[in-house]
Amino acid sequence: MPVMSYGEAIRDGLRQSMRRDENVYIFGEDIAEYGGVYGITKGLVQEFGKRRVKNTPLSEGAIIGEAVGAAIAGLRPVAEIQFSDFMTTAFSTLVDVAAPYRFRLGTKVPMVVRAPSGGGMRIGPYHSKCTEAWYFHVPGLKIVVPSTPADAKGLMKTAIREDDPVLFFEHRSLFGIRGEIPEGDHLVPLGV
Repeated sequence: MPVMSYGEAIRDGLRQSMRRDENVYIFGEDIAEYGGVYGITKGLVQEFGKRRVKNTPLSEGAIIGEAVGAAIAGLRPVAEIQFSDFMTTAFSTLVDVAAPYRFRLGTKVPMVVRAPSGGGMRIGPYHSKCTEAWYFHVPGLKIVVPSTPADAKGLMKTAIREDDPVLFFEHRSLFGIRGEIPEGDHLVPLGV
């Protein structure tokens, strides 16, 4: 089995999903050429081009708004929020629009929001929160917090295939850990 870091496994899950489905695209602050603040999307713009790997302005509200609109229109967007701490600026869009949309109208909302989170790294008051629990009580949102590289890759691929909004939290302290990754179309079911 190949060995990858947690961050590399997330990137590989994104890459395989984008190869599998042309409706999958990724976007966020500095994710194209720069590869994102943690380098997770590094190299994807070279493979998929700027139409499917897009930089956005520094506006979490606009990023989440695009994800909701694109998902409703039939795409499978994967939005990156640089730090989960700042998702609060788009809280209403997530919990009042994306989460109940399928229940209210029957329309699928297949979107993933990737967000590095977690404390214990001494990176200041704005980049150290564990925000996952804020969303647990919102019907319609699925929460994913992988703990190993194999889970990170398998859960990323599963999240992208979901027809409901998925919040994919990546603990910053795990990006460098390494582990074996099963080969083939490795998926990890949500809730298992």
